[in-house]
Amino acid sequence: MIIDIHAHVCSAPELFAWKDQIFAASGALGARERTWDVDWVRDHAVTKNNLQIMDKVGTDIQFISPRPYTQAHSEKPSKLAHYWNIGVNNYIAKVLEAHPTRFRGIAGLPQPAGRPIEESLPELERCITELGFIGTLLDTDPGEGDNMTPRLDDEYWYPLWEKLVELDVPALIHSAGCKHGRETYSEHFISEESMAILSLANSRVYHDFPTLKIIVAHGGGSVPYQIGRWRAERGLPGVKPAHGVKETFDESIRHLFFDSVLHEGNSLKLLLDLVGAERILFGTENPGAGSSLNPVNGRTYDDIKPTIEEIPGISAEDCAKIFEGNARRLFTRFKD
Repeated sequence: MIIDIHAHVCSAPELFAWKDQIFAASGALGARERTWDVDWVRDHAVTKNNLQIMDKVGTDIQFISPRPYTQAHSEKPSKLAHYWNIGVNNYIAKVLEAHPTRFRGIAGLPQPAGRPIEESLPELERCITELGFIGTLLDTDPGEGDNMTPRLDDEYWYPLWEKLVELDVPALIHSAGCKHGRETYSEHFISEESMAILSLANSRVYHDFPTLKIIVAHGGGSVPYQIGRWRAERGLPGVKPAHGVKETFDESIRHLFFDSVLHEGNSLKLLLDLVGAERILFGTENPGAGSSLNPVNGRTYDDIKPTIEEIPGISAEDCAKIFEGNARRLFTRFKD
């Protein structure tokens, strides 16, 4: 079985029309909750197109979440992020109902910028315990580039870590938009993923929450490429993890997991050599920003399965871990 743990819901235009109704009045008219007919969702062209793409590349199941750049975490008033993310989660739940053998749900947390993370937890619990979702997205920068949100080593995040451990669900780190500063959306999530790894690796988070399951999207941002610097810095006098345990940097990052949303074989081989097949989960973000045609091999860049299989020296056992085994191990709520 091929399990794609990093994919985003293909939403009908009607979902965004509903969003416009809420946002046009800045939430003054309330959530204006809308229900979605499961047959309508099943038969919608965007759903059918998603399934056709999955079949074309050989994906059996996708774990789908909101598209992060749409999550509106920096919008004001803060209730907009709650209304919208709850609504998208409800839409995803209908996709799961329409195609129960092809999709599983990854929650979109409502994380309004500047608000306590505790306000996000009721929706996380609802998605897991009522909607049957099996994990969550985590936006490390809900201010979308405003430099106001604490890094992941800060105790600001501890209530979320506690809830993730309690529910036994993984979080997939994936930033949302970037409205401030000089970065584009794609540049920004690479920066955020890099900072997430470094802040967690140099913290006491895994000392305090040893069973916490964090997956870093897009192969770990820039960290695999810059690994030499972080190894060297860990060796400097006085530089060690905040919890005082003597670990190499490589040992520290092996508390984390990584997805395969890298569109280049050499990059995937670097990640494989660095963290091992047991810490990589198959992800494609297909369809998405990687869906353009690669002129070298005639496939789309996000057709990542053959790119993994073509890594020199990769074994059938390693492929089995990446394509299926690791997802089953981490997502304990996933059932066939």
